[in-house]
Parts: sequence; C-alpha cells; structure tokens
Amino acid sequence: MTEAEVEFAQVSFTPASGASVLESVSLRLAPGTTTALLGRSGSGKTTLMRMVNGLVTPTGGSVRVGGRAVPEWDLLELRRGVGYVIQETGLFPHWTVERNVGLALELLGKKDRVPRVAEMLKLAGLDPGLGARLPWQLSGGQRQRVGLARALAVDPGVLLMDEPFGALDPMTRAEIQTTLKELLGRLRKTVLLVTHDLDEALYLAQRVIFLEGGKVVADLRSGEVLGSTLEYVKRYVAAVRRGDRA
Repeated sequence: MTEAEVEFAQVSFTPASGASVLESVSLRLAPGTTTALLGRSGSGKTTLMRMVNGLVTPTGGSVRVGGRAVPEWDLLELRRGVGYVIQETGLFPHWTVERNVGLALELLGKKDRVPRVAEMLKLAGLDPGLGARLPWQLSGGQRQRVGLARALAVDPGVLLMDEPFGALDPMTRAEIQTTLKELLGRLRKTVLLVTHDLDEALYLAQRVIFLEGGKVVADLRSGEVLGSTLEYVKRYVAAVRRGDRA
C-alpha cells in the first residue's frame, strides 16, 4: 500500500453490552500526515484506531483506507499495508529480534529477509547486530524500537501507534520520539497516534483530535492547541500542565 488516505464517515460503535463507545465520528486523515488522538481513558480513541485495520467493525458508518471501504479489502492485504505499534510491543519472546522484525516478510514468502531486517533496525536507531538477541535481552527502549522496525518492514502506507511509548522513562521516550519524528519526515506515512501525552502529540503530530464520550470535541492544528479557547481543550491542557503554575 502506498501513501494512503484514511477516512471515517459518521462512524459509530455500540458493543453488545449496549453502551455506546463512538458516536457519528467523521474525520479525514490526509496522506502523509500525522494525527494524534487525545482524550481521557474510555473516550473511544483505541476503538476508533482499531477500525482502520479491521480489528473493530463499526456498527454505524464506514471507514475507508486508500479509497476503499475496509470490508472491500482482503483482510490480510489490508493489515500488510497498515503498520501497528503498541505499548507492549507484542514481540514473540521465544523468537530472535531478527525473526520478529521479519515476521511480515516471512508471511509474504520473502526468502532473503536479512538485508531488509538490518535496514529496518538501523532506521529505528538500533545496531543490526542485536538481531541475534531475544527480546528479554533488550532494554524497554530497544524493544520499542524493534516494534517500530517490525511495523515498517513491509513499507506500509498507514501506521497506527497506540500509546507506543507509555511504558518508557522520560529520557528514553524523548530519544525515541526524536527518532520517530525524523523518520516520519522522511517516510511520509499516514500516522494515527493514540496518546495521553500532550507534549508528545504536539511534537509528533500536525493535527490533534480530542475525543470525549465517543465524540469529537475539538479538531485543531497542533500549533493551535495551547492557545485554544475551547472549554474542553482548556481543561485538558490545564490538567496536564498543572506543574507550570508552580
């Protein structure tokens, strides 16, 4: 999948329990841009993200990726074109770093995966020599970089990032954010980032979407957030910047 647009059209989701999670969300993510989703826990951020790669099916409205509705895609083809990075990395503990990074290539039947794996490890800021190690032999920051390398291995057009750096210490988190920002500037992926870290959102994304109770309550350029007069945004900023008043 090349650089791709993602569109949510009047998307709603109500699970079998009957409690609505998302209500009439409409968003268009332009190709090659990074959009951050912010909001309190339970606001629907991850549910909305997981609709892009077919992990969640909307109960109303539709999601389009690369101009095609998600149900029109072969699911395996769709997921090969949508990289996915999560906080826990999802690495297989009994596989080497090299095999973890090359998993999607292996599933595609690529025979000579070693050069591509080495390239991806370098891209993520790692020494390719780490490829022979097991995940438990790496630091948390190194594991997260391996997860990023794996997500990029088949050159997806869309990259989903669900609180990817939440478990890292502030210094390591800042270092990986710097790596990621430089990568995204060069690779031109369409990125959807779920985070609770306002500074991370403002640093990495061009656009910030605030969700509350399953609805979009603010849609702003990142440079507009701190000066916004919207009540929800003002309260969100105040909540995460309390130390600034000390």
